[in-house]
Amino acid sequence: MNDIECSRAGCRASARWRVIWRNPRIHSADRRKIWVACDDHVAYLREFVAARDFPVSVEPVTVETSGAGGS
Repeated sequence: MNDIECSRAGCRASARWRVIWRNPRIHSADRRKIWVACDDHVAYLREFVAARDFPVSVEPVTVETSGAGGS
């Protein structure tokens, strides 16, 4: 399993998902923020961002993308 921890506060589970988002008021269209999430918190983190009407997508963490930690 990977060694990336979930971005949810207090969670130490392995992240399996990338929650990719941006705040259009302060980020240009090509700027993205990435949070990583475990299975238990992917929906929570996605909804947290979506509730603010920010563009958001979810992708699985892969070997190629595992170097991108939460920012």
